Amino acid sequence: MSWSSLDNAAKMYASLPSTRVTTLFRVSSTLNFPVNKDILQQALDLSLIRFPYFNVSLKTGLFWSYFDKSNEKLLVEEEKFYPCMNLNVKKHHFPFRVLYFNNRISLEFAHALTDGTGAIIFLQYLLQEYLKIKELIHENVLTYIGDTPTKSEFEDSYKKHFDRKIPTKRVKVNAFQFPFKLSEKGAYHIVTGILPVKDLLNKAKEFNCSLTELLCAIFIDSTIELIDRNGYKKKPIVLNIPINLRTKFPSKTMNNFFISLMPSIDPRLGNYTLKEIVEYIHNYMNLNNNEKNLKQLLCKNVRSGNNIFLRIIPSFIKDLIMPFVHSSFGEANYTSGFSNMGLVRLPSDMEKHIERFDVYPPPSRGNKIKVTAISYKDNLHITFGKMTYRKDFEEIFFSKIRKMNIPIKIETNYV
Repeated sequence: MSWSSLDNAAKMYASLPSTRVTTLFRVSSTLNFPVNKDILQQALDLSLIRFPYFNVSLKTGLFWSYFDKSNEKLLVEEEKFYPCMNLNVKKHHFPFRVLYFNNRISLEFAHALTDGTGAIIFLQYLLQEYLKIKELIHENVLTYIGDTPTKSEFEDSYKKHFDRKIPTKRVKVNAFQFPFKLSEKGAYHIVTGILPVKDLLNKAKEFNCSLTELLCAIFIDSTIELIDRNGYKKKPIVLNIPINLRTKFPSKTMNNFFISLMPSIDPRLGNYTLKEIVEYIHNYMNLNNNEKNLKQLLCKNVRSGNNIFLRIIPSFIKDLIMPFVHSSFGEANYTSGFSNMGLVRLPSDMEKHIERFDVYPPPSRGNKIKVTAISYKDNLHITFGKMTYRKDFEEIFFSKIRKMNIPIKIETNYV
């Protein structure tokens, strides 16, 4: 089959792209030597043979968008502009791009094509092919990635694990959102904090929680301080935390397969210590990050995508109304997104050539600040993607970590 339908999450993402909400997220890796454009192109060509479902264009059908096999050649490009911007996925031949700059290789994916897990897997394979061409490794060392694509990699795991008997879980919250002025169109500001992952893990042990739970608690605590400093109207602070469903349900799909949990703290109820916030988030995750609850949320999302009224609306109308629906009934329900991609492990033959990994969140008009985290070797990289020039929030956030006696190095693309 030369074409394929979109997974349940992709259907929404396909109708959202605009100059502000590009749906593009980035995964990147920094080598310990400069990137050669020609070798990167060869590695990309080989990788697209291994991952043919990424060798596609996004097309608009009568009722739904779909992926069609592309007859064009995806060319690597030198990075010159702001990240995660200026790619019209419906007019471009591919819903992702491959960039290089000095020692760095970056992939920017439209979320309609895959999620963070799929992107990291593709990046690792691309790096393996690059190092093989340079003869720095001499065989496939990523044993957890097969040499040929399997049918399971193409599947829509949302549909596979959908169960009609499970009732819908309804959630609607009018959440606090950062009342910051948007920067000009086309600008996307990145601030990355680099810190020793062991130090933060030790601090998480002191709080009897996971690293992700501690970071989310610091985020909420920082938001409360921002509200108090500026006299903003208090509303529930809600975090959107994507959960990789491949860890809960049998799936090897390279399509999207995640669901979001949304812990919240309401500062109108009184003052909170960091310990209280950590305990709440820890208990929330214990209660909600389980197969039964996630299955209910999964089924809710599939039902929404299968809604008969939505199915009969022509694509051009969906493209007009979906951004409004996403903003009013999606992003309005949470303050920000916080995605931890976890620890990237590579075989030692590859690891010695690769210095770091980074993940940038997709820009958003409604949630002006989003955060991602990824660990590699000894470091944790926490990245703020922002549609505003305001810098006070991440300054509060990183200062709280520094007060824990954890050193942080800050990088940014502010000019």
